[in-house]
Amino acid sequence: MSVNVTTRVVDGFTVARLDGEITSTTAPALQDRLLPLVGQTGRLLVDFTGVPYVSSAGLRMLLLLYRRAQQATTGIVLVGLTDEVRFVMSATGFLDFFEIGEDAETEMGRVRP
Repeated sequence: MSVNVTTRVVDGFTVARLDGEITSTTAPALQDRLLPLVGQTGRLLVDFTGVPYVSSAGLRMLLLLYRRAQQATTGIVLVGLTDEVRFVMSATGFLDFFEIGEDAETEMGRVRP
């Protein structure tokens, strides 16, 4: 089992679309894919539309991603959170670490000049 990651760079954003469950099995490889994306552009947009579940290992990976972004002065935006993922992130305080948007296109359009 793995999380598929597709990336693209659009208008100053690095966009990473995730597909699959983020668990203790998949989080390490996902972390290896996402951490190098921090700092490539001014903002990293992580699209969770295809992520139905995030375990505590996934939350730890997000915390490491947040810390790396803080060091690199890169903004991180999470979009497409399902109700379950949003609930877990809200209950653990993780929503406070990130900007949250509805979808990638809306979020990128919101910050364009």
